[in-house]
Amino acid sequence: MKIKQLSIFIENQPGRLYKALEILAQEDVNIRALSLADTSEFAILRLVVNSPEKGMEILEKNNFIVKLTDIIGVELDDTPGGLTKVLKILNDENIDLEYLYAFTHDQTSKAILLLHANDLDEMINVLDSNNVKIVPADVVYNL
Repeated sequence: MKIKQLSIFIENQPGRLYKALEILAQEDVNIRALSLADTSEFAILRLVVNSPEKGMEILEKNNFIVKLTDIIGVELDDTPGGLTKVLKILNDENIDLEYLYAFTHDQTSKAILLLHANDLDEMINVLDSNNVKIVPADVVYNL
C-alpha cells in the first residue's frame, strides 16, 4: 500500500538537476511523479519512479544523497474541489500533513495525490474509513 519515494538532495548548482534525471533516464528508470522544493543552497527532489530501489542505487553510485521515503497515494476526482475533499478529511481528523503533490494520467478521469505525514498508518486508516481509495504502489509504479 505504501509507495517508495526517492528524496534526492541536490546542490543548487547549474546542471545538478539535469544530471540526476539524465542518470535515471540512461538506466531506464521512468519517473511517474516529481516535486522539487528548493532553498538558497540545496533542493529536495522527490520522485516516484517505476523502480525505486534501482533508482536509489544508480543515484548513490553517482554521488547523490538519496533517501527512500514511504508515502501513500490516493485517487481523487480530477475536477474542481477533488483535492479539497481529501484535505478536508485530513484537516477534520487533525492529520499532520507534511507535504503533497499530485499528478494526472491518461488511463482514467481521476488524479493521484501523493501524501506524506508523520504517521502514515493513521493517515491510511482515516482515509480508508472515509472511503478514499488508496492506490497500491504497484499501480503507481506501472502507470
